[in-house]
Amino acid sequence: MTLDLQPGQKLARGVARHLTAHGFVSVEEFVPARGLRVDVMGLGPKGELWVIECKSSRADYQSDAKWQGYLEWCDRFFWAVDTDFPTELLPQETGLIIADAYDAEIIRMAPEDKLAPARRKKMIQKFATDAARRLHMLRDPRL
Repeated sequence: MTLDLQPGQKLARGVARHLTAHGFVSVEEFVPARGLRVDVMGLGPKGELWVIECKSSRADYQSDAKWQGYLEWCDRFFWAVDTDFPTELLPQETGLIIADAYDAEIIRMAPEDKLAPARRKKMIQKFATDAARRLHMLRDPRL
């Protein structure tokens, strides 16, 4: 199955697997607001929201001009990269996850910047709605 995935999708898969060990559930390619699409949105056991952007190469990272717009939609922001990625390119004030298609490890915990309660409620509702729609589409693709 992982042979059909793009490099960034493989990283997202490993990240999603790792998040479950921390009690999180996740949705890939989540849209927090129009014009934004995060690679992985994690929802933690206490309602915390993490955004993880997966970067498979230097060029992939350097072409990402939207990542700072994701900060206002999460409590913590992380980059997920593989072991060959030049991590010195990544801002020190963000989290760092080293991942592959099978697992990941948090190398640097992202600083916490808690969402306002109203935004948290909106994001958790959107997360639940998106996850439920995706599950429904798996069971009834003609919907």
